Order: sequence, then structure tokens, then C-alpha cells
Amino acid sequence: MRRLRVRAGEALCGSVSVPGDKSISHRAVMLTSLAEGTSHIGGFLNAADCICTARAMMALGVAVRGLPGTELEIDGVGLRGLRVPAGPLDLGNSGTGMRLLLGVLAGQDLEAELVGDESLSGRPMDRIAVPLREMGASVIGRGERVLPPVTVRGGVLQGITYHTPMASAQVKSAVLLAGLNARGPTTVIEPARSRDHTERMVGAMGGVVETDGLAVTLTPGGHLSACDITVPGDFSSAAFILAAGRLVPGSRVVLEGVLLNETRTGLLEALELMGGAVSVSERREVAGEPVGNLTAEPAALAGAEVGGELIPLLIDEVPLLTVLATQAEGRTVIRDAAELRVKESDRLAVMAQVLSAMGAWVKERPDGLVIEGPTPLRGATVDSHGDHRVAMSACVAGLVAEGETVIEDTECIGTSFPGFVELMQELGAECVEEQV
Repeated sequence: MRRLRVRAGEALCGSVSVPGDKSISHRAVMLTSLAEGTSHIGGFLNAADCICTARAMMALGVAVRGLPGTELEIDGVGLRGLRVPAGPLDLGNSGTGMRLLLGVLAGQDLEAELVGDESLSGRPMDRIAVPLREMGASVIGRGERVLPPVTVRGGVLQGITYHTPMASAQVKSAVLLAGLNARGPTTVIEPARSRDHTERMVGAMGGVVETDGLAVTLTPGGHLSACDITVPGDFSSAAFILAAGRLVPGSRVVLEGVLLNETRTGLLEALELMGGAVSVSERREVAGEPVGNLTAEPAALAGAEVGGELIPLLIDEVPLLTVLATQAEGRTVIRDAAELRVKESDRLAVMAQVLSAMGAWVKERPDGLVIEGPTPLRGATVDSHGDHRVAMSACVAGLVAEGETVIEDTECIGTSFPGFVELMQELGAECVEEQV
């Protein structure tokens, strides 16, 4: 096990790039595996979660060259060309990998078992199982919540119109991926917008996808064509550097080549609500996705209410938002975020524990948190509960806390942001990771 020691220190300064986007990396490996021909993926996130997805595709008969690494070459097997795996497909800690792969496998004439680590084995898959069963697949897990291990038996599916109970890109993507091999169109209608990387990538590879407001329709037929994909910098990873640059006095950090897809940048909207708009420059398009540079400098923040349609656009950044809220003037209310209770950890409860231990005023609600600020934070020993986003959020808090902050169980950071500690050190942060 590893731990991270953090202290407040000098200003953070420099220009840096963050690793490739996690969501796009998952989808790029899956969709190029289903394409016809050889594809190249540049900027692939060479982290545990995405590597698990790539190895699962290899176990299903896809040739993937370049692992471990950021430059992959994939020989697609076509929409129905996956093979029966020799054993269980291990997705490690990756909920995205498991949920999307369930959608892929639902349309294949095979049976497979998907397993994960202890954390993933406690995360429900029922939201995926319900629509896939409606389409004609068999999806079986433990109990009513369909906990992993999950066995999926695919085949010929029927296209459906599915109203998701919540805005979830994982649910939407799983249903659309299953729809690639369904009879008739598949439509997913959400109550609010969620990230749209699946729709963009399927369309770029020759699939027929139409978006009408909150409804996305995929019409099957034809094939996906191999292509070259360049994965932009992960906004969710960049957000930690952005927040640190916002909070540490005297800092100025430039984040280069960051994904700016508007279904992912809800944190920028939340910061605007709090009076701390972020400077964006050099906007451009990379592989069909908007990209740009972000400049982070200290700014006074005010408490705000964050909820509703904004939550799906910053769902991964809510733990970090709670840290920002401790340094904002007044009350911040985060609501409509109950989904965070079934992530790698119960992120609402764990962040309340972490910040309370550091002296913050935090009140937990069923679907969110209430935080009063600004609060002078103090160093403490806190537990990440094996959650990478909690660990990195606690690190940011430690950069503005008095004394030393010790974060236990930080090996998990590598699941999404390899090199996080080294990059923070490069910018001038006083943080050291050690083996326990």
C-alpha cells in the first residue's frame, strides 16, 4: 500500500499536459475492436482501468499492440466478430469498462463472465441489466442490484426506446453499443444531458447516430470503419491541477490540450457560478472533440448551489468541488448527486469524512452535501478508501492546509492519472508518495 504526504508550500507555476482522457480511451479501444480494419490510437490513457478494458478485448480475440503504452494499434474484428473468452474478463476497478462492455457483449453470440476487484464487486449493474434484458440479452449478477461477477449471454437483440431514470453516460452508452447489433433503431432518452463521446465516435466511424434534444437514436446496419484516433487530455484529471492553481496563493498554471467537450466541463460552469471563471485559449478540434488550453490562477470564490442538469456534467469532479467549496465565501449546496454513493466509494460520505477531519464545516444530505466556508483547513491523516478521485481531492486540500496531510491508500491514483504526484512536484507542490 502507498500513502501520500502533502504540505502547503510555494506557488504552483508552469505549463503541463495531462494524460489522455479516460472515457474516450475506453470507448476508442472497444469501438476500434468492433471496426473493420486496423486502427491507431494515440494518447491512450496508459492507466489500470483502461488497460483492463484493452486486455478484455484481447481476451475476446482482438489483436491489440502497444500495451502497456500510449500508442496502440488494433485490428478490428467487425461488429459480430468477438470470440468466446477462455475465462472471466477482469475489469479491475473499472465501472466504465464493465458497464460499457456489457453493452458490447449483449449483441454478440457468446457468453462471458465479467469480474472486478473488491470495490467493483460492490457496485450495482442493475441500471445496465434492465435495458439490456429488455433488448433480449441475459444479464445475471448477485441479487436484485446485479452485483459482479456478472454473466452476460448475448445474441440477436431488438432495438428499443429507453427512458433512463437518471442522466448517465454509462447507461446510455451500454444501450447504444448493444444497439449496434440490434434489429431496428435504438433510442435512449435522458432527463438531462450526459457525456456524448460514444455518439461522436460511432458517428465518426460510419455509424448512424442522430441526436434530438435529450434523445439519441442509433440505427444499425453496415459496419464501423477503422480510423486513427487521438485522445485529448483528460478534463477530469486536469481539474485537480486547475483547482490547485485556483487555491494556492501566487500560482499560475497552464494546462495544455485539454478536452473541452461541453458534456464534460460542468466544473467550469460551477466555478463561474462561484465567481471564478477560468481562462480558455487556443480552442481547436482534435479527432472530432473540442480541445483548448486552461489557465489557472487564484481567485476569490463565493458559495453557490450546484445541482440539477449541471451534476451529470461534473459528476467526476464533485469530490474536488467540495474542496473548492471549503475555501469559498458562504454556503455551497451540492444536490442531486446521489449517484456518487455507488462509485468506487460512497464519495459523498467519504469526502464529508475527509474534509471534516481537516476542520471543514460539512453537512451530509441523502443526495449531496452542504459546506460552509471559507474554512482554514488543518492537516490530518485521512483515508482515500481506495478511490482515486478522493485521494487526489484530498491532496489538493492538503496544499492549502496548515501542517501535514497524510492520505492513506493512494495506489488507486494510478487507475486514472498515472504520474499525478510527479506532475504536481514538477509544478512545485510539496507532496511525496511512499510505500507503507
